[in-house]
Amino acid sequence: MTQRGYGGPLRYVQGPGVLADLGIYIAPLSKSALIIIDAFFWNSLRPQIERSLQEQGVKSRFVKFCGESTDKEVARCVDEGKAGDAGVVIGVGGGKALDTAKITAFNIGARIVTVPTIASTDSPTSSIGVIYSEQGVYDRVVRCGRNPDVVVVDSSLIIKAPVRFLVAGMGDALSTWYEARSNIESRSKNYIGDGYATTAAGIHIARACHEVLMRDGRSAFAAARDDRLTPAVENIIEANTLLSGLGFENCGVSAAHGVHDALTALEPTHHFFHGEKVAFGVICLLVLENRSPEDLNEALDFCIDLGLPTTLSDLGLQDVTAEDMAEVGKLAMLPSNVIHSVPVNLSESLVADCIWTASRLAETRKIRGYNGA
Repeated sequence: MTQRGYGGPLRYVQGPGVLADLGIYIAPLSKSALIIIDAFFWNSLRPQIERSLQEQGVKSRFVKFCGESTDKEVARCVDEGKAGDAGVVIGVGGGKALDTAKITAFNIGARIVTVPTIASTDSPTSSIGVIYSEQGVYDRVVRCGRNPDVVVVDSSLIIKAPVRFLVAGMGDALSTWYEARSNIESRSKNYIGDGYATTAAGIHIARACHEVLMRDGRSAFAAARDDRLTPAVENIIEANTLLSGLGFENCGVSAAHGVHDALTALEPTHHFFHGEKVAFGVICLLVLENRSPEDLNEALDFCIDLGLPTTLSDLGLQDVTAEDMAEVGKLAMLPSNVIHSVPVNLSESLVADCIWTASRLAETRKIRGYNGA
């Protein structure tokens, strides 16, 4: 491929208290907004958002998010958006609320604004939304045709969330460079439009995401456990949200997310966050591509230090059967699964064997400790 493509949000704003400025960024987009907001923040954030929009002459219509990004929930929000003649849809909350907002905006032809309340995924900056079943099983990706016009990340809000969310975001972001490398080596298309070769900018952003994680991840974890908003925490919020979002969309994802998607068929995994399952998928990816021990141990040690899952037992799958894993391998090999962008010839049994092996290697790393490997 000789044609290159790059995409990203029009504006990205991060810092303590920036939510108060939301109306300033909405007013140039539309004077009528639909706000899809997580139920947890219905009472605490809705008045502040409504006031900020009102000050800028923007009419607001609020919808309480049901908790799952399903076709049914999207349809309900689409009806609300049409009823309010919304020219912009604002998603406030976690990744699934933002995905629902993005897909809703796509369906009614509205502008998109995301306000993440946690830094657990890279969904806020991307043009991609994910649909799940009502039971939380991954269904499909929806390409919304455009990135959010504005992403507003209030770090004073992010730091109030349990540290597990920030750590899960680091698990998701950890996949960014490894999966970018998969796509570069397999010459796969990225997620801009119908797909292009990645730009030098996209590659460098994906690599920068990894560098920030390795440099500041452990320090940010230590600070965030005590609700301290340090420069390292701000850097990790940016890495989890902006760098990872730009990196995956402009370079592509592969087996870390492919394993994640297939594992959602096993009920115990439903109790874990997206980024936690992706972190385990990273270990599986590195085994699948037979990467160097240095690469594998760097990822393992990072995940172990942060408490991210690295074994099947960590995901509640200590009793998983060979039949279960065969089903995971089968699901991973579906043509729609992103695992196919790895530079490896795949089979159902190979995927299953690499998952088993990744878990075993992690168990050994934990038992021996870093110096014994």
